[in-house]
Amino acid sequence: MIKKTALTVAVLASVFSLNGLTQQAYAADFEDYARVTNVSPQVEQINVPRQDCRTEYENTTRYPTREPERSAGGAIIGGIAGGLLGSQVGGGNGKIAAAAVGALTGAIVGDRVDNNNNGNNYNNQATTESRPVRICRNIDNWETRTTGYAVTYEYHNRSYTSIMPYDPGSRLKLHVSLTPRP
Repeated sequence: MIKKTALTVAVLASVFSLNGLTQQAYAADFEDYARVTNVSPQVEQINVPRQDCRTEYENTTRYPTREPERSAGGAIIGGIAGGLLGSQVGGGNGKIAAAAVGALTGAIVGDRVDNNNNGNNYNNQATTESRPVRICRNIDNWETRTTGYAVTYEYHNRSYTSIMPYDPGSRLKLHVSLTPRP
C-alpha cells in the first residue's frame, strides 16, 4: 500500500511540475514599443461608375384606334319626319308603303346629317406628337482609395515591415511573445 501511495504522489508531482512549466512559457508574453521608421500608404484604383442622364425629345406617330361615337338622335328625328311626309303621298296600301319608305329614307338622311355635321367626325389620319425620353448611360469614374499602410519599424536593432489598416504614428505598440527553442 505504501508503494501505491508513493507512485500516486510521484505522478501528481510530475503533473503539477509540467503545469508550472506551461505557465512560465505564458509569462514571457509582454507589450513593448517599436520606433516607426517609414509609413507608405497602399492605394488602389477603384471604378465607381456614375450615371449621366439627359432628356431628348422623340417624335412619335399615333394612329387612331377607337371607333367614332355615333348619335341616334338624327336617325330618330329623320325617321319620324320621313314617315310623316311619306304618309302624305298616295292612298290606301300605297299610303302605308310610302310612309314606310319615307321613314327609312328619313332615318338614313337624319343619321348622316347628325353624325357628319355635329363635330363628332372621326379623324382617321395619323397624328405626330413629340414626347420627352430620358436617356442614361454609365460613365467610368476612377477613384484612388487607401487600402492600408506599409509600416516599417525598428525593434531591438532589427527592421520589420507590416501592412496595417491605419497609420500608427511615430511609435508602434507590439505584443512580444518569447518561446524557448528545443
